[in-house]
Amino acid sequence: MTNFFNAYEDRKMAEAYAKLEFPGTYYLAFRDLPDIIGKHVTGKRALDFGCGAGRSTRFIERLGFTATGVDISASMLALAREINPAGDYRLVDEKGLRSFSSASFDLIQSAFTFDNIPTREQKFGILREIARMLAPNGRFINLVSAPEIYWYEWASFTTRDFPENRIAKCGDIVKIINTDIADSRPVDDVIWPDSDYRALYAEVGLEVEAKYNPLARAEDPFEWVNEMQIAPWSIYVLKSFSKV
Repeated sequence: MTNFFNAYEDRKMAEAYAKLEFPGTYYLAFRDLPDIIGKHVTGKRALDFGCGAGRSTRFIERLGFTATGVDISASMLALAREINPAGDYRLVDEKGLRSFSSASFDLIQSAFTFDNIPTREQKFGILREIARMLAPNGRFINLVSAPEIYWYEWASFTTRDFPENRIAKCGDIVKIINTDIADSRPVDDVIWPDSDYRALYAEVGLEVEAKYNPLARAEDPFEWVNEMQIAPWSIYVLKSFSKV
């Protein structure tokens, strides 16, 4: 893979995303998470991997978890601390996860982070660390973009200028524009289909306990485009089969 640009390392883009809460298409990513977490997770120790400006960390804290947010972007973490000075936010890389003890978290959550991890090798290393950090009955919730999000139009995204997305293969760069923020530059993501995620999970010792693909409902408080017919997100609930 060449020329992958992590937009969230850019200060202007980071500031734009820091202002987001849960509008439009993002609403579907988080709408069902309280019920999913309540169904699958016991205990209250949580790690938010790829916390960015802390939106997802604050989300799980509101569910009653004691949460630590980690990210590779210093600019995003600076914004997280500005928004929530009392929060526990730490700068890490893949190796930095080794500073956390094994079997130390009941919940590890990652919201959209794996869309921006460029290579299979990097994904493998991080997932292996996540499996190590899960408590015996812990669960890893990995919220990622479904491949379809890069093919259609949405309440919060446009891809019409990037027809090449439709022929992208696993690991290829795809482009998408978030229409809910002031910065209209396209973002580079890495497309990763379901079968490839499942193969990678199995290699590191993670088992898919459940998978959710939330669709919009007529009673949701937004005007939808394709969200009622096509699911833009995939939510994996995983457990470590070496510990259960």
